[in-house]
Amino acid sequence: MTILIEKPEIESQAECQKHVEENNELVLDGGFPVPTCLSDDGFLAPEINSFGHSFSRDYDAESERQKSVEEFYRQQHINQTYDFVQQMRKEYSKLNRMEMSIWECCELLNEVVDDSDPDLDEPQIQHLLQSAEAIRKDYPDEDWLHLTALIHDLGKVLLLPKFGGLPQWAVVGDTFPLGCAFDEANIHHKYFKENLDYNNPAYNTKNGIYSDGCGLDDVTISWGHDDYMYLVAKENGTTLPSAGLFIIRYHSLYPLHKEEAYMHLLNDEDKENLKWLRIFNKYDLYSKSKVLVDVEKVKPYYLSLIEKYFPSKLKW
Repeated sequence: MTILIEKPEIESQAECQKHVEENNELVLDGGFPVPTCLSDDGFLAPEINSFGHSFSRDYDAESERQKSVEEFYRQQHINQTYDFVQQMRKEYSKLNRMEMSIWECCELLNEVVDDSDPDLDEPQIQHLLQSAEAIRKDYPDEDWLHLTALIHDLGKVLLLPKFGGLPQWAVVGDTFPLGCAFDEANIHHKYFKENLDYNNPAYNTKNGIYSDGCGLDDVTISWGHDDYMYLVAKENGTTLPSAGLFIIRYHSLYPLHKEEAYMHLLNDEDKENLKWLRIFNKYDLYSKSKVLVDVEKVKPYYLSLIEKYFPSKLKW
């Protein structure tokens, strides 16, 4: 299914500044202020994250937090192999951990901290709602995109004991294809040299076991919360459009949608959905704030979307 929308009108920098001066900020019904003006590519990125520092995704910056992030990627790059992912997909496709609603999972996610994210130190549900509310403002008619933003990180429950208590490197962080060469666009690429697949002749060429234009559905991606939530949504019969499922499944595939690596593997549908993923990513990355959403105030709206696109209870 392909969804078409009109691109939002882009304000000039002068109009943007004038509006900020006259009206300060727009506040959504959840109490979340969102900049009303957009950059040339359609989104005004805030300058600081929840720590008061820039949203640079600068994994080389010198700090204790950044050092822990690098250690995370060392472990991830060594342990995420093609065989490991096949094993995880087989195990978690059973969806036999528990039954609960989407909103119950949103609340459960508050117990999770993502060690791979250098920009976020708030409860996960706040990030979900901040992203969703920001998108809701700029794309008010695309309710499927609001809900996609709300649920995109729910797979992080894999970190909790009742879901297997997987290590951080098996749940969060940037994802990447397996079964082909590790592109140098991957963050901390040097650690792949210790991965068992690195010297496997079947996997260490550009295409590896794949062919040009094969489509991402046929490509094995490193295991984590993205693929798990995709499995949950698909197997429970969601009616979200393919673009929503694509966002959920590949929003951590930064080498692709940020660096344009692995583009040769995409088919035509992937390329269309990638446009939506790039729109979503700006809100996913730049909507992390110390300004908290009033959860109870926005809850009725998101419950109505959950009812529209999902069954009341899902198998996880």
